[in-house]
Amino acid sequence: MTLTLVIGSRGSALALRQSEQVKARLTLLDPTLDVCIEIIKTTGDVKTDPLAVIGGKGVFTKELEDALLDGRIDIAVHSLKDLPTILPDGLQISAICQREDPRDALILNSDLASENMSLRSLPHRAVVGTSSQRRLAQLKALRRDIVVKDLRGNVDTRLRKLDEGQYDALILASAGLRRLGLEGRISAALSTNEMLPAVGQGAVAIETRSENKVAVKLVSRLNHNETRIRCIAERAVLRTLGGGCQFPIAAHAVLHYQELRIAGLVATPDGSQILRESVSGSIEMPEQLGAELASRLIERGAESILRNQ
Repeated sequence: MTLTLVIGSRGSALALRQSEQVKARLTLLDPTLDVCIEIIKTTGDVKTDPLAVIGGKGVFTKELEDALLDGRIDIAVHSLKDLPTILPDGLQISAICQREDPRDALILNSDLASENMSLRSLPHRAVVGTSSQRRLAQLKALRRDIVVKDLRGNVDTRLRKLDEGQYDALILASAGLRRLGLEGRISAALSTNEMLPAVGQGAVAIETRSENKVAVKLVSRLNHNETRIRCIAERAVLRTLGGGCQFPIAAHAVLHYQELRIAGLVATPDGSQILRESVSGSIEMPEQLGAELASRLIERGAESILRNQ
């Protein structure tokens, strides 16, 4: 008997590409599976206001989770950075797939393109597009003169606005551009020292109902353990701080042999105050290390910064 599995996905080109990749991997593991994709619109897709206005937590995931809970879909495919750190009762992350490049990317208008461009070499008062408070804060800390202009829409829409001359440069996630075959548009991959990534950036999470043992078992075969360890640590930082993607919070974890290293920051949106911390420890303790990093940031005043935003 053929087993049918329904994947829930947002309708953007990137979301569909990620869901198609999950579908391809599942059918490769079990050719008897009948896997289909159902497009579900989320609040973040429908509303065009800045994320800080409509609220960052769950705006790209809630409707997918509702569809999971009422049984319309069997699994939901998310960009992990969009998924809140506290899930609804009855749902779980059954796999975190192997991570793409987690760094942010600088994309330049053709008038500025050159071989050695970077954030530091942008022209005075260059107009940079981003909707991320995290990127805004770090950009302003690096270059106070930069003019930051809000930017929403899918990747194609953002690139079109850049090409039309509405911006001098954009900052987007490298992973999304690479998954869409647009790595040629990347002018520079930004080092984590100058632009610390969002929690979970570059990773794809697959969410299931905990009670759906068949789906859980199938999906768990797509889990990439190194990526999962890193992302558990990063998400523990965010959960302990109590923030979401609408706040200037960043965390990035790497594995070095049997050691897990995590760097994190909390900032004011204008970049006038940035708290940075890092911890390292056993890869067996990603949750605890992430919480420890957040606690260090809290001791230095992170809660006060976040409370006043």
